[in-house]
Amino acid sequence: MKPAWDSLAQSYKSSDKVVIADVDCTADNAKALCERFGVEGFPTIKYFNPPDEEGEDYSGGRDLDALKAFAATLGPGCSAAMLDKCTDEEKVELEEVMALPEEERMKQIEGLKAKIKAKEAEHEKFVEGLQAQYETSQKGVETLKKEVAPKMKLLKAAAAPKPAATAKDEV
Repeated sequence: MKPAWDSLAQSYKSSDKVVIADVDCTADNAKALCERFGVEGFPTIKYFNPPDEEGEDYSGGRDLDALKAFAATLGPGCSAAMLDKCTDEEKVELEEVMALPEEERMKQIEGLKAKIKAKEAEHEKFVEGLQAQYETSQKGVETLKKEVAPKMKLLKAAAAPKPAATAKDEV
C-alpha cells in the first residue's frame, strides 16, 4: 500500500483542497496523535472533511485507483460557510441546527461524545470478557492435550507396522 499512498500524495502535492500525509504511530512523537484519533491497527487511513475535527475511517480499496477515486470526492462539504455545497435537505437540517443557541449545540455535541465514550467503554469491557473466555478455553485445550498425550502415544505405537518376517532362501 505504501507505494500507492506515496503516489497519491504526489498527485495531490499542489492541491489546496486535499492534503495527503502519513504518520508513523510507532514513533514516540506521534503516539499521542494516533491515540487521539483512535488509530490502533496499521495501516489506518483517516480522512477529514471540514468542519469535522474527529476524522472518519476510510474502508475502501488500498490500490492507487481506489485511493484516487476516493480522494477526488474530498473537499469542503456542506457547512454554514459553504451553503452552495448543501443539498436542499441538508440546508433545511443545517438551518435548524444553526438556529440553536451555540451553548445548546455544544451541549448536544458533548452529549453525543459522552454516548460514544460510554459505548466504547462497554465495548472494551466486552472485549476483555471475550479475551478471558478465550484464555480459559485455550488453557482447557492445552490441559486436554497433556492429559491425552500418553494414551495417544500408546495408541499410535500399537498401530505401528509389525516388522516383516525375514525372507527364507528357498532353493
